[in-house]
Amino acid sequence: MTTQKKNALFDLFASVQLALFLLFLLASTSIVGTIVPQNNPFTFYVERYGFKTARFFQLLDIPDMYNSWWFLGLLTLFALNLIVCSIERIPQAIRQFRRDVLAVSSEQLEKFPLRSELHLAGEMPVVAGRVATLLKRHGWHAKEGSADPGRIYGAEKGKWSRFGLYVVHCSILVILAGALLGSSAVAHKVFGDPLFAFKGSVMLPEGEQTDHVYAHKGNERLDLGFALHCDDFSIAYYDNGMPKTYRSKVTVLEHGAPVQTTEIEVNKPLTYKGVTFYQSSYQPYQDYQATLKKKDGSAETTARIPVAQQIDWPEGGVSYGIINRERQGEVTRQLKIWFTDGRGEPSVFWVHADQEAAIERPSGTYLLTIRQRYATGLQATKDPGVELVYGGCLLMLVGLYIAFFLSHRRLYVLVQPEEKGCRLLFAGDANKNRVGFERYFLQLISKLDNETK
Repeated sequence: MTTQKKNALFDLFASVQLALFLLFLLASTSIVGTIVPQNNPFTFYVERYGFKTARFFQLLDIPDMYNSWWFLGLLTLFALNLIVCSIERIPQAIRQFRRDVLAVSSEQLEKFPLRSELHLAGEMPVVAGRVATLLKRHGWHAKEGSADPGRIYGAEKGKWSRFGLYVVHCSILVILAGALLGSSAVAHKVFGDPLFAFKGSVMLPEGEQTDHVYAHKGNERLDLGFALHCDDFSIAYYDNGMPKTYRSKVTVLEHGAPVQTTEIEVNKPLTYKGVTFYQSSYQPYQDYQATLKKKDGSAETTARIPVAQQIDWPEGGVSYGIINRERQGEVTRQLKIWFTDGRGEPSVFWVHADQEAAIERPSGTYLLTIRQRYATGLQATKDPGVELVYGGCLLMLVGLYIAFFLSHRRLYVLVQPEEKGCRLLFAGDANKNRVGFERYFLQLISKLDNETK
């Protein structure tokens, strides 16, 4: 007699112990990736952790840990472990699914841990018919077979629930596939296209546009294939000068023509052609945007003005400039303005930033608004695997529901003739939640007994 040799490598990847070990490693390293800030320049880690630690981080690619070769290797090993575990165990589930519910003998029913007897008066065909009708009435579509002596009825529910665990396995593989597909490092190596998946950023000043971003890793320029124009940037501050909210009004341009205008806020990104732009930061500038117009509406101009520089407006016949400013942190609160129309002494006054000031001059009344200029910091991400990840999460919820809340239940009734009636042997089992099924089993027998009587 020959015995089949087992493959040691297959047995290793089929083991639950390896799955638990890999899960522990993934969880531990994910904590490291959460604690250590990601995708910062080398100097950042030198300043925070010291040169030796920063060099160690660089060798292990910890600043970009989720795209590192070893973390992706752990994900691959975990995926192989799930695949091999499923390959080894799913044939048994298939056999259980295909097995005929009546492929059980009366002797086996006598040994079921969950069983009960009833003795009813009446001829066996009559009692057997009542049993079949009552089982159907309570949702059990039973098959009928012959027993020696008597008849046997077998029914089952939820036999496909045995595949719930493998639905969860499949969902994890789908999520891992989506994560790998969305990894810029993997996409670059596999597809050879840096634009297939990437993470980058751009600092876009108000009134300007860009058709590219810079990759987080390597600072590589990535052309978008379209342009993004920053129409306006607005920010609100707390009383202490800390930023409260900020948002960018942007326009997407195709071949120079606007195709979409929207506002980007924190937790309200813009997605266009698979690229998602997130509001991530901002940068205040040292110059200002001035809007000046005559009150009668006959003329208007806008200009970018730095501090201590005279700006001339020939159409309006005036000159003006910023001679001082009051700041709180990076926020300009007030500006001291010098303004003249060439008639009489110049006007010198303070004006609040972003507030309109009326200036009375011999040549007329002028309305001036000055606001600080900003650049909006946008993070750009293209992740073609995100739909796979969402689909995998939905599939996981379905699999977990099947695995934890549904069970494969079998119910048998053996009807045998006696001298004064019939003996009914009830037997049943469930692969999960046996306590709950036992309670239901006893209630069902009680109902059958009462209805038969």
